Amino acid sequence: MPLRTLAHFAKTLPLWAGLTGLLLMTSLAWAGPREQALQIHQRVAGIPPTETVLLEMAEHIAAGRTDNAVRMAMDTEGFYRATLKTLVTPWTNREQTPFASLNDYTATVMGLVRDGEDFRQILWEDVIYTSNAAGLPAYSTSDNAHYETLEAGDYSLKDSLTRRSQSDLNGLPAEATAGVMTSRAAAREFFYLGTNRAMFRFTLLSHLCRDLEQVHDTTRTSDRVRQDVSRSPGGDSRVFLNSCVGCHNGMDPLAQAYAYYDYDFDPETDPAAEFGQLAYNRDGQTDPVTGTQVVAKYHLNSNTFAPGYITPDDHWDNYWRSGPNAILAWDSSLPGSGAGAKSMGRELAHSGAFASCQVEKVFKAVCLRAPGNAADRSLLSTATANFAASGYNLQQVFIDTADYCKGD
Repeated sequence: MPLRTLAHFAKTLPLWAGLTGLLLMTSLAWAGPREQALQIHQRVAGIPPTETVLLEMAEHIAAGRTDNAVRMAMDTEGFYRATLKTLVTPWTNREQTPFASLNDYTATVMGLVRDGEDFRQILWEDVIYTSNAAGLPAYSTSDNAHYETLEAGDYSLKDSLTRRSQSDLNGLPAEATAGVMTSRAAAREFFYLGTNRAMFRFTLLSHLCRDLEQVHDTTRTSDRVRQDVSRSPGGDSRVFLNSCVGCHNGMDPLAQAYAYYDYDFDPETDPAAEFGQLAYNRDGQTDPVTGTQVVAKYHLNSNTFAPGYITPDDHWDNYWRSGPNAILAWDSSLPGSGAGAKSMGRELAHSGAFASCQVEKVFKAVCLRAPGNAADRSLLSTATANFAASGYNLQQVFIDTADYCKGD
């Protein structure tokens, strides 16, 4: 290319870039009902619509009934197999990968969304969804064949999921069920070995959109920090006082709710724990290690700091109701303490942070980006309020976010 031409190109590049940006913004601003319908269906259902569906959705949008258009996109198999499966699966495993198999945790979330139920039930209700499709292995407390076969076969996730009581299937007392926290999938991932703190940490991460570093608060009392936490890591007590205590002083009193739960498997024949099952110490059962109903893992490494807290039962307290973490907007109608995973799950699920977390996750799934400007933040606030007003029906969040992003 001649130097004169190159010089001319360099001078006119900003103009062309500006014109290109203007044309792009104009095309988005003038996206008509048909283009918006296509966008909604692809974002919500994960696949393009048929021409018939596209025309009907476009008619709804043109008439100001965008909510009906979004409902059409949600009333598809793709909404379950693509959008919800991809959204929910990372919550079910420690690697947070969306490529794990369908399981009882994922299916239960799907069922509650489909049925328009109070989504807060996922952390406290005696509920599980299985499939009523013919030819499937029965639900099992010791393997995932029911759901793996359902996902692999030509079965409908939208139509075949059926609500059942967890306590009827997994042998737990109804009062010991706690939504997806007591699903087999969650037990395998988060009650596996360890000290049951993983169940709390990943529940906090997946359902309040906070990791432990984000709720770190060294001002709470450390009276419930267990014996396995060193008070002078590396011989320096300042590390505990300025770092470790900021997570454990709030986490340990809450994770005490899981004191009677474990995940049983044979590490010799089943090192990946694929065929284990949730275990629970009922009233009257005594663990040979602890001498109480508390499972042995709560006394692991008890010599690390012998004067530390010895877990006597599953009573929990929320120390984060005061101090910086009051910003999580705890429900003032709840007592902030209780016994067992069900009441603790209700404490988490009825917080303002839980509601706003669901809205943020759906926004990212539908808009394909994180919220990043004042308009986005305004939408999150409005959608969270609508979520609450709808009785915490997650379908409403998909409607609000899909409507907002239909011209992106």
